[in-house]
Amino acid sequence: MPDYFEIDFLDVDAKKSGDAIAIRYRIVKEQRIHVVDGGCQTTGEKLVKHIRDHYDSALHIDAVIVTHPDFDHTDGLQTVLEECEVEELWMLRPWLYAKELLPKFEKFKSEENLILRLKEIYSAIVILEKIAKEKDIPIYAPFQGSEIGLFMIMAPSKAAYLDLIIASEKSPDPSAANSSQTTNLKSILESAVTQATHLLPAAWGIETFSKNDTSPENNMSVVQYANLCGQRILLTGDAGRTALEEAAHYAPTVGLNLPGVDRFQVPHHGSRHNVSARILNRWLGEKQNASPAPGEETFTAIISATVDDEEHPRKGIVRALIHRGARVFTTGKGGFRTAYHEPDRDGWNSDGPLKYPEEQEE
Repeated sequence: MPDYFEIDFLDVDAKKSGDAIAIRYRIVKEQRIHVVDGGCQTTGEKLVKHIRDHYDSALHIDAVIVTHPDFDHTDGLQTVLEECEVEELWMLRPWLYAKELLPKFEKFKSEENLILRLKEIYSAIVILEKIAKEKDIPIYAPFQGSEIGLFMIMAPSKAAYLDLIIASEKSPDPSAANSSQTTNLKSILESAVTQATHLLPAAWGIETFSKNDTSPENNMSVVQYANLCGQRILLTGDAGRTALEEAAHYAPTVGLNLPGVDRFQVPHHGSRHNVSARILNRWLGEKQNASPAPGEETFTAIISATVDDEEHPRKGIVRALIHRGARVFTTGKGGFRTAYHEPDRDGWNSDGPLKYPEEQEE
């Protein structure tokens, strides 16, 4: 059998979008299965069934990667860890760095109290840690430079991660956050809802993005890169501009010359707060003069966005991706599979690419 890979973006079956990705690849006779995020609670069983049905009845997983501690990425992983044989769990646990963080938090006088507070704030990953310890699954920190099979962690660096914990609106000590670096997430979400009802016609090439980056919590997302079968793959979780800039700066270290990605997970379900023209140009290339003809697209973009999510993906983001030569797919109607020399699979098909929106958010 030749080398192959298959990356399956599952539909999380929720009113709000989430991420649940199953990956299988075989390179030079070595086969690995990875799971990246697990969606919401009900997604866990679907993910386990998917691996059982489509990955040769295997319930052995080489690595589970948690991109960041939001419930729409972590909750389904409880079932995965409980029902599968998992070799490694990769996730960042902020309480492990309480000693280093303590000087930044004036309200806390002891490392022990800070640990307790951080565990209260990031309770979703406390649950995963507990299951992993009960099952003797080793837990590793996916900081920049870590290798998980053939995937390389591009961001965050440890220094950036600690800064994001301090800057977060969930910070144990709000006085420690630098207001010039933080984003009011509530305002962003309220603005997004308002903007969704105001669409304006826009000519080819016109793009609108938010003025603000996404939240520090989203910028904690683990960004992964792999070159499988000559295909350059970037998985982003909910990473924002800060994380994607750090990852782009690191790219030459792993031999990735930018722009140049063949399979691109669009961060945060296609939100306008996570990317900018500068970021997209750096990773994907400059805008083209016209829409690529069918079959002449230069890369595939995948957006994890459920059909019931009225806020995602943003039309402006779909436009911006097509401006740079993308075929854009979503998980909205049953999931999406991107693959190369993949094994045959019946009964798991995806809708065609999204059409170019002739209008975008105001």
